[in-house]
Amino acid sequence: MSASPPLPLPLLKRIPPGLWTALAWYAAAVEPIVEYVVMPQAPTYSLNYPQDGLDSLGAQALLAVAFVLILAGSAVLRRRTSAAYGLVIVATVISTVAWRQDEIPPTQFLAVDIALCYLAATRPRRSSLTAAAAALGILAGYLVLRLITGDDSSIAQEPLVALSVVIAWLIGNSSHQARVHTAELHARAAAEAVTAERLRIAREMHDTVAHSIGIIALQAGAAARVIETQPARAREAMLTVEMAGRETLSGLRRMLGALRQADHDEERQSAHAPGSLRPAAGLANVEQLAATTTAAGVRVEVRWQGRRRPLPADIDVAAFRIVQESVTNAVRHSGADSCQVRLDYRADELSVEVSDRGKGGGTSTDTGYGLIGMRERAALLHGDFTAGSRPGGGFLVAARLPVPAETAAEAKAGA
Repeated sequence: MSASPPLPLPLLKRIPPGLWTALAWYAAAVEPIVEYVVMPQAPTYSLNYPQDGLDSLGAQALLAVAFVLILAGSAVLRRRTSAAYGLVIVATVISTVAWRQDEIPPTQFLAVDIALCYLAATRPRRSSLTAAAAALGILAGYLVLRLITGDDSSIAQEPLVALSVVIAWLIGNSSHQARVHTAELHARAAAEAVTAERLRIAREMHDTVAHSIGIIALQAGAAARVIETQPARAREAMLTVEMAGRETLSGLRRMLGALRQADHDEERQSAHAPGSLRPAAGLANVEQLAATTTAAGVRVEVRWQGRRRPLPADIDVAAFRIVQESVTNAVRHSGADSCQVRLDYRADELSVEVSDRGKGGGTSTDTGYGLIGMRERAALLHGDFTAGSRPGGGFLVAARLPVPAETAAEAKAGA
C-alpha cells in the first residue's frame, strides 16, 4: 500500500516570513505617499505625515534607502535572522527621519513586530530577548526625545507599539517552545524505540537459549544413561549437544552484534535499526524445531491448516517464537512425552496452538519470562494470547495474530 501524499501547508504558512515583513512595511510606507504626495492636497492634515514631508531631495533619498534596506532585510530573514531584523529596524527609523516624524507610526512598526516574531520562533531566547529590548529601547528613545523637546501635540503612541512588540515576542516564543517540545518528544520516542528493540532482542535471547539448554539437558541425560550399554546412541546424543551448543553460541554472537550495532546507530535508530535487528527466524523452521525436539525424546506433531502463505516478518517471527517457547516449556516442565502444534492460516489472522498432556505448571526455577514474552509479542501485534491448564489435563498455549489487510486480501484472491 502506497503512503498517502502529505497534505499541503495552508497558504499563510507557505508565504515566507520575509515576504510578510516586506508586504507589511511597504503597505505602511506606500499608503501615506499616495495619500499625501501623489493625490491632490486635501483640507485635512496628518501629524505623522506632513504635506511637504518629502519635498526635499534628501528626504526622498532617505526614504529610498529605507526601501532598499527593507528589501535586503526581508530577503535574508531566513538565513541571517538577527542581521535582517536589524535592517528592518534601521529602515523603519530612517523612514521617520525622511518624513521628519518625532515618533514611529504603529502601522510602520508592524513589520518590525513580524520580524521579531519570526526571530523569537527560530532563535534562542537570549537572542530574541535582546531583539525585543532593542525595539523597546528605540520606542523609549522616541518618547524621551519628545519629552525633552516639549512636544505634547499628540497622544503618545509608544505604549501601544510597545505592547505590540511584547505580543509579537510572546507569540514567537510560544512557537519556539512548541518546536523544542516536539523535538524532545521525537527524541524520547527514538530512545523508547531503542529500548523496545533491545527488549525484543532479550526475549529472542531467552527463547533461543532456553530451548537449546532444554535440548542439551535432555540429550546429556540420555547419553549419561546409555553411555555404557549403548555407546553409539550416547555418541549421537553428545553430537546433538555439541551442535545445539554451537548453534546457540552463534545466535548469541549475532544478537550481541546487533546490540553493538544499535549502539553505533542510536542517533539514526528510528530509520535503520529495526531492519538490522530483525531476527532470522520464522515458521519455516517449525519442522526443524519439531525434528530436533523429537530426537531429544519429546515427540512434536505439527499440523498445518489453511493455505500456507508468506506472512509479514514480525508476524512470522512472533508465531515461531511462541511455538518455540511453548515447546520448550513442554519439554522442561510438562513431563509429557509428546505435544501438538497447530498452525491455522485464516483469512484475517494466524492461529497458533501448542498443547500437551503433561502435568502442566512450572518449576521453582521458572522465572515466567517465557509466558510474559509470548504475551508481549502477541500484544505488540494487537493479537490475543492465552495460556493455562486444560480441563482434561495438560497445558494449552493459544495465540491469535491478526494478518494485515493487504496479506488477507492476497489470501482471499488466491483461495
